[in-house]
Amino acid sequence: MKPRLSTLIRHLLALTIAATFLLPLAWTLAASLRPAGLPPPRGFEFLHWPPSFENYSRIFEILPFARYAFNSLLVALAGVLLTLLTASWAGFGMSLLGRRAQIRLLILSIFLQMIPFTALWLSRFLFFARLGLTNSYYAMLAPALMGTSPLFILLFYWTFRRIDRAVFESASLDGANLFQTWMRIALPLARPALMAVGLLAFLFYWNDFISPLLYLRSQTLYTLPVGMLQLQEMDRTNWPLLMAAAVLVTAPAVIVFAALQHSVLWWESE
Repeated sequence: MKPRLSTLIRHLLALTIAATFLLPLAWTLAASLRPAGLPPPRGFEFLHWPPSFENYSRIFEILPFARYAFNSLLVALAGVLLTLLTASWAGFGMSLLGRRAQIRLLILSIFLQMIPFTALWLSRFLFFARLGLTNSYYAMLAPALMGTSPLFILLFYWTFRRIDRAVFESASLDGANLFQTWMRIALPLARPALMAVGLLAFLFYWNDFISPLLYLRSQTLYTLPVGMLQLQEMDRTNWPLLMAAAVLVTAPAVIVFAALQHSVLWWESE
């Protein structure tokens, strides 16, 4: 009975933690189904009946939300691919260096991670403005060319560092160059790091609000976070409409997380 009781307690604890994170999403979805312009309920009302789906169609009538979604998806996918490429390269290169060089780069990465992102806004804007890269996605994707974040590089570094060096040396003896070793041996062994960095990079570029606000001037280039700001400025009191937009912005991130979680469970079952 004791093992069953401990298992039951663990499951109840997991369900409680999951409910804590899912409850705001459920409340947002329920609030988006209220009639447009209806004020928040005075008492407890989880779901207004009958539910109204007009808010979702209304969003696309007010703003070019489909265009914003396409732009966000384009930026996020490009950012994820570039980040996985450059961060894995940097992490793989760090893992092949000597111990002293690894320690120096590790300290440098931790130091760079401690620098507030807001401290770089002005200098980055002036730099890209001088290069004529404003009002384009080049400035938004520039961090991906350097791994987006030192944390992503360190995740790959710690993953590759745990692989026995004899594996890489054997590949070198078989005639494989560094690129082939990285592509055919290192990356397949770093699938958890690929999943983690891919998800974090997707959330970083999907939710990025400051970069499009700083660099973009054309409405055809705006992303979903800027569209949310425009919608809020149009009608701050229309909570059902705002919640519907929040659901549309949040849903892709939830879907990507669920898909990656399913892939990890499938790989572990193999």
